[in-house]
Amino acid sequence: MAKEQDKESDKQALLKEMECHKKQMLSNQTVWRKANLSCKMAIDNSEKDELLDGGDATRQRKVTKENLAQSTSGITESLMSISRMMSQQVQQSEVAMHTLATSSRTIQEANEEFKSMSGTIQLGRKLITKYNRRELTDKLLIFLALALFLATVLYILKKRLFPF
Repeated sequence: MAKEQDKESDKQALLKEMECHKKQMLSNQTVWRKANLSCKMAIDNSEKDELLDGGDATRQRKVTKENLAQSTSGITESLMSISRMMSQQVQQSEVAMHTLATSSRTIQEANEEFKSMSGTIQLGRKLITKYNRRELTDKLLIFLALALFLATVLYILKKRLFPF
């Protein structure tokens, strides 16, 4: 998804999120390996203790089988727990990626809307400037027409009242 993003900041955010999840996955793998190793060591130690204790061979086999069954079930539970934790982490990552993609789309839409609004504002500014110039021109023309009318009226009055 990071390669498909247009903005560099979105790419970087997705890459950081991916690195975080990668580190979490590696950490979970390490914990799983340590748990597996510790269970194996516990099984080896219990077998070693049983061998050193001696006693009845049938009883030892029965105890060993019970211990193996218990340790196997413990290991299985540990592995299931680790698997569930990894599954939860993957689900959280999916939700985070979906949320990030949704917010990225929303931001892009808002950016496009702002761009179209700025174009409309520029057009409005040009129209207002144009109408202000026309208003000034109209005032000047009205003033000149009024002056011409008054000059004509005065000329007519002068010729009729003072005929010389």
